[in-house]
Amino acid sequence: MSARGAAGARGVPAAGAREVRGAAGAPGAPAAEARGGGGRAGREAGAALAGSPGAAAVASLTASSVTAFAAPPVTSAGRTVGTGGTGRGVLRAAGLGPKTLARVPANARQVLVVKGAGPDANRGTARLYTRTEAGGWLPGRARPARNALRGWTDDHHSGDLRSPAGVYRIGDAGGLLPNPGTHLPYDRSDEFAEDGTGFTGESLATAFDHVLAIDYNRVAGVSPLDRARPLGEERGGGIWVHVDHGGPTHGCVSLARADLVALLRELRPQWHPVIAMGDGERLAR
Repeated sequence: MSARGAAGARGVPAAGAREVRGAAGAPGAPAAEARGGGGRAGREAGAALAGSPGAAAVASLTASSVTAFAAPPVTSAGRTVGTGGTGRGVLRAAGLGPKTLARVPANARQVLVVKGAGPDANRGTARLYTRTEAGGWLPGRARPARNALRGWTDDHHSGDLRSPAGVYRIGDAGGLLPNPGTHLPYDRSDEFAEDGTGFTGESLATAFDHVLAIDYNRVAGVSPLDRARPLGEERGGGIWVHVDHGGPTHGCVSLARADLVALLRELRPQWHPVIAMGDGERLAR
C-alpha cells in the first residue's frame, strides 16, 4: 500500500462481511498493504452516479484518454483485427516463464503483466493481455507503473516495503469516487479517503479514488476494504492497484489515473482476470 507505513495491514476481519456485486454479476473464484477500515457505508454497484461527489472527475475522463489498455477489436467469429499469437507464446514472449505460466488459470482470458525494472526497483510497466475466442493473446499498450519502494519479494511481510511477486486474481474493485464504468464488483466508500503523504512528501489524497484489489492474502469476492488475512497479519495485506500519486508505494502497484480507469473498464469478471507481477527475473522462472 501507499498510505499506511510499516503497520500496513488491517485488523482481523469482521464476521459475515458481505459481498458487493457489480454491473456484470457475481465475482469469480479465488487466487493485499493498503489501508484500514472495514465498514460498508456508501456502497454502490453500477455506473457512476451523475449527482454523486466526484462524478464530474469520472466523467471528465474522455474516451480517448481511457483506451490505454484496450486490445484490438475481436470479430464475432473470434478473429482479431491486428496481430495476436496463438496459445501462450505471446505470454512467453512477454517474459513469463514456465513456473509463472503454470500459475495462470486455464480459464483466465485476461492477464495483467506488471514487470518491474529490477528486483529492487520501484518502477516498471503494465500491459494487459486478452485471449480471444480463437485462442490468440492480444497485448494492450505498455503503460508506466510503480510498485513498492524497495522492489519485489517472494516472501512478503508487513512493513518490508516490497511488493509480493506472483500471480493473483484481480476481481474486486472500489474507491472513494463512484464506479467509473467497471464490470467488476465496485465498493464506493468514504473509507477510501486518505490524508497522508508518500515517501517524497507527495499527497495521497487521490491515491484511492479507484482501486483494484490484488488477491494476495485476502478473501476473494468481497470489498477491497475487507480486513481478512488468511495467511496471518504478519504476511501483510491490502495490496491494490491504485491511482499513482507521484512516488513509490508500500506494497501496491500504481497506475496513472486514466490508465487505471481504462483497465477497470476493460476487465471482465467472466474472463477470470489475473495479475502476473514481479521483476523480469522472477516472472521469467
